[in-house]
Amino acid sequence: MTHFATIDELRRRAKRRVPKMFYEYVDAGSWTESTYRANAEDFTRLKFRQRVAVDFSQRNLTTTMAGHAVAMPVALAPTGIAGMQHADGEILAARAAERFGVPFTLSTVSVCSIEDVAANTDGPFWFQLYMMKDRGFIANLIQRAQLAGCSALVLTLDLQIQGRRHKDLRNGLSTPPKLNLRNLAHLARYPSWCLGMLRTKRHTFGNIVGHAPGVTSIASMADWALTQFDPTLTWKDIEWVRRQWSGKLILKGILDPEDARIALDCGADALIVSNHGGRQLDGAPSTISMLPRIAEAVHGDIELQMDGGIYCGQDVLRALACGAQGVYIGRAFLYGLGAMGEAGVTRALEIIREELDVTMALCGVSDVRNVDGCILQEGGFHASRRDLPHVAGEQAHMHAA
Repeated sequence: MTHFATIDELRRRAKRRVPKMFYEYVDAGSWTESTYRANAEDFTRLKFRQRVAVDFSQRNLTTTMAGHAVAMPVALAPTGIAGMQHADGEILAARAAERFGVPFTLSTVSVCSIEDVAANTDGPFWFQLYMMKDRGFIANLIQRAQLAGCSALVLTLDLQIQGRRHKDLRNGLSTPPKLNLRNLAHLARYPSWCLGMLRTKRHTFGNIVGHAPGVTSIASMADWALTQFDPTLTWKDIEWVRRQWSGKLILKGILDPEDARIALDCGADALIVSNHGGRQLDGAPSTISMLPRIAEAVHGDIELQMDGGIYCGQDVLRALACGAQGVYIGRAFLYGLGAMGEAGVTRALEIIREELDVTMALCGVSDVRNVDGCILQEGGFHASRRDLPHVAGEQAHMHAA
C-alpha cells in the first residue's frame, strides 16, 4: 500500500481498474471543464514563505470542523455513486475515515444507504442532502439521518438543475450500467471490478429506491429523478431544513460574497465554499480564488470550509491560509477507493497528512490551528499578505524569525 507516493499514482491505478463511465464520472467537469481545471491550477499561484531556524519538533494537525474533533482539517466530501468506484464503496470509505479520525460525508445519491453505512461503522458520520420537490421524502430522509446518528447535515445549494456533463452523456452513465452489448464488452475489461459487484447486493441509489414514493426499481428511479430537483429552492427552504434538523448544519455551494452574507442569517454552523468540483457552472471562478473574498465578507462570523481542486497536503495548507478552517477531498479519496478499496482511501489520507505535516513545518508553523495568510508570499489573489484572512483570529501567529 505504501508504494503509492502521490494521489496521482492512485488516480492512474483507478483509471485501469474502474470502468470508463464511472471513472470519468469522477475525473471530469461540466461543459469545457475550465472551472474543473482552474480549481487545481489556481492553487499553484499561491507560493509559500520558507522559514528556517524554527523549532517544529512537536507538531499538531488536530483541530475541529463544525465543532467536531478531527485528526487533521480534512473531511471526505459527499460524492455521488461512490459505490460504483468499488463495490460497497461508501461503506469502505466511511470505515477508512473513521479509523483515520476525519469526517465522512454520505451523499443523498449514494449506492450504500444511510442505514448500510450506520450498520458498518461505529461512530457518527455526516449526511449530505439535496433538496427535492417532495418535501415529505426530504423530511423522512432527514429523520433517517438523525436515527442513524449522523452528527452533521450538509445541505447542497448549487444543484437545483444539473450542469451539462458531456462525458456522462457520451458514456451513457447509469447506476448500475445498462446491460447492453456495448457495456458488457467494456465491463469485461475490468474483471476485478465486476467480481466485486457480483458479490454485493448494492447496485443502485440506496437512499432513494424503496424509500421515495413510487420508486421501487431502477426504471422508476430514473423517472423520479428527472422531476425532483427543485428549481424553486430559496433561502426560506433552508430555514425549513434548519427546523427539521437538530444537529450541525453546513451549507455547501457558496461561491459569492453576497450569498455568504445572506447565509449568515439562516442558522447554519458552517459554509462550504464550493463550485461543485467544477461540475455545475463552467466558467465560474475557482474556489480557492474566491475563498479570501468570502472570508472577508463574513468577518469570522461563521466557520468557513472549502472543496474543489485539493489533491495534496500543500493544497490543504493553502486553503487554511486563505481562510478555511477545514477542507473536503472528493476525487482524491475516490481515486484511492477505485485503486484499492478501503486501503486506497486510507493511503490517500496518509499521503495528504504527510504532505500537510512536512509543508507546515517548512513554513515555520508547528500547530495547524495557527496557520494564517502569513505563510504565503505577497501577491497571489491579494495585493498583500495582510489582506489574507487570519484563520485563527487575533491569536493566530507565526513564530518569530
